[in-house]
Amino acid sequence: MCLALFAFNTHPRFPLIVAANRDEFYARPTAPADFWGDRPDILAGRDLREGGTWLGVTRCGRFAAVTNYRDPRELRETRRSRGLLVRGFLEGGHPPLDYLGLVSRDADAYNSFNLVAGTLEEAAYFSNRAGTPRALGPGVYGLSNHLLDTPWPKVERVKAAFFEMLSHDKPGLVEGLFRILADGYRPADEELPETGVGLEWERLLSSAFIKSANYGTRSSTVLLVNSQGQAHFIERRFGPEGACLGAAEFEFSLQPSAA
Repeated sequence: MCLALFAFNTHPRFPLIVAANRDEFYARPTAPADFWGDRPDILAGRDLREGGTWLGVTRCGRFAAVTNYRDPRELRETRRSRGLLVRGFLEGGHPPLDYLGLVSRDADAYNSFNLVAGTLEEAAYFSNRAGTPRALGPGVYGLSNHLLDTPWPKVERVKAAFFEMLSHDKPGLVEGLFRILADGYRPADEELPETGVGLEWERLLSSAFIKSANYGTRSSTVLLVNSQGQAHFIERRFGPEGACLGAAEFEFSLQPSAA
């Protein structure tokens, strides 16, 4: 996951809105979003190499998403997959802030990451590149490959569009969010961050929707949960150069946790 927008308790009908793009090499094996056969309460795509996921939700309303913090100097192939952090929250029962506290104790076992975890009642954020876990109050948040709400050009651009969309209702809201995620605008070179990947990669990675022959936006996902506990999860999948590969859509009622 390389771009994620979150709205907590800011929309009159939807206490939770998530819109996110997962950017990855096209060659990495991936299962489309679905309820997992071994954990039928979890709805998410799946990384078939390591078994984790980048974004998911459960039938009782737990949700989580992870993005990489871009710093190639810090990458170590021996570290654990960051997708396991999302999976761990979805499979568990800890409150969000407690779970991130547990993650923080073993944070060096993973390459640099940002993790958002929550329920409809509370949400929290942690990065192993800055500080301690913190609660997230009602508001709109944007996350890419730096810290939460870092004002990178694409984050600022999509957040501004996201704010405008919050006055819309479904189905206009859904299609509007996908339009935001499909934005291919690239800012001028002087506006780009310097993250150590070189100018050509900074240019490629500067748009909300990324496409090339080998790397790009693999999926766009919108998650809405309304005030009656009805969840609507839509995933659209893409291949090289942004070719559309299919879509999946799920609607279900959240169930109280058995814990």
